[in-house]
Amino acid sequence: MVGIGSALTNLRDALRRPEAHVEVIDGETVPVGMLLGTLGALLLDAGSSVTDVRSALEKTRDAAGVGDGLAIGVLPALVIVSETATGAATIVNAEGIELSFRQSARANRLVLGLERGAIALAEIPARVRSIRQGTRPPAPLPWVLGNALTSAGLAVVFRCPWWAVLLALVVGALVGVIGLLLRRFREAVAVVPFLAAFCSTAVVGLVAAGTGFDHVPLYAVCAPVAVFVPGALITNALLELTAADIVTGSARLTQGLIMLGFMAAGIAAGSTVTGLRIDPTSAALVGEVAGIGTDRPGWEAVPALWASWLAVVVLATGISLVFGSGWRLTAASVLVMLTAYAVVSWLTPFSGSVVATGLAAALLFVGTRVLERIVPVIPATVSFRPAFLLLVPGTVGLVAVATFDAAALATPLATFVSLCVGTKIGGLLPGLFARNAPSH
Repeated sequence: MVGIGSALTNLRDALRRPEAHVEVIDGETVPVGMLLGTLGALLLDAGSSVTDVRSALEKTRDAAGVGDGLAIGVLPALVIVSETATGAATIVNAEGIELSFRQSARANRLVLGLERGAIALAEIPARVRSIRQGTRPPAPLPWVLGNALTSAGLAVVFRCPWWAVLLALVVGALVGVIGLLLRRFREAVAVVPFLAAFCSTAVVGLVAAGTGFDHVPLYAVCAPVAVFVPGALITNALLELTAADIVTGSARLTQGLIMLGFMAAGIAAGSTVTGLRIDPTSAALVGEVAGIGTDRPGWEAVPALWASWLAVVVLATGISLVFGSGWRLTAASVLVMLTAYAVVSWLTPFSGSVVATGLAAALLFVGTRVLERIVPVIPATVSFRPAFLLLVPGTVGLVAVATFDAAALATPLATFVSLCVGTKIGGLLPGLFARNAPSH
């Protein structure tokens, strides 16, 4: 009983003790932990890894002069900020509503301003509300058009025949409509990858059987469902695992693998129903597509290699439409994706595609930091994301479609790791460039 009484006394004293770190907002006292938690929840919904969110919150805390008085913990769906002196904890849950690229850019500009001291902690609630008020369901036309352009762009980049490029454009729009309709039902979100992959594969299989085209490339099936491929999710998971965020990284990795499993099942089901046979020689990474080609004429001919550069622009535009980018972010996406394609294409003959992916990630991360310094309204963490969508789908396509042979899975796994290592190396140089705080 003495032990219990002592514990109750300590708890009562802790509850009576005034909050050590508070801000006054509109005449009311608000714990700093609540402010940091609100900011962290916004960054989680913006798609940042828990490692990056914790780092951003710690920098914001230090810039405000709080120091180590607050301990910060981040999980995939919530932020925990606790007083180190009392143990009192504030827990803020993420809303689970994905933000657009434009909203993510605003969120990262807010973090930059807080880190530089240009924005006070007391401004966090109002600014977060302003950012979240811009959350809207995807507009039907940009969403469907963006899916179609993304699909066609990937089909050209990965050197699919002309018939497959045209079909990817149409099927991409169809998959966009399916995704748009199913997003309205929360219970249906989990099966969207399966249904999208099944419909894509079934349509491609029926067209191939009806036209007699026997050369069916991998990306004729993968390109229309590229938006649903959890490449960024898996990459974030590996980044978190390398940063010792074992629980969160494992959870995200499991989620990504489950989504890939649904997609693989959809492709397998569609192939079984239509008798589709994918050409295994068409499976290639970004830096290896220059070697893909056929001697077949007409619709079975492969686009010229120079067309891939135009396709990268189309791909970046499609991604911008899907994820709600403004014109500045669209221009940044085009620049980043063209640079990624150029770097990987140039380095692959010398270092191999796996190493080239990591080197490209490191160079691009530093490059986006330079862009952030010149144009503060384009944060590096946002402008770098399109590079993931160009470098990752090739590896995921191999995992989900090409083969289930354990030996063949080593290449995509190595590419994922290379991408993570390159990103980490690029992230080690944040102090090289002084980041400007946004002026508004």
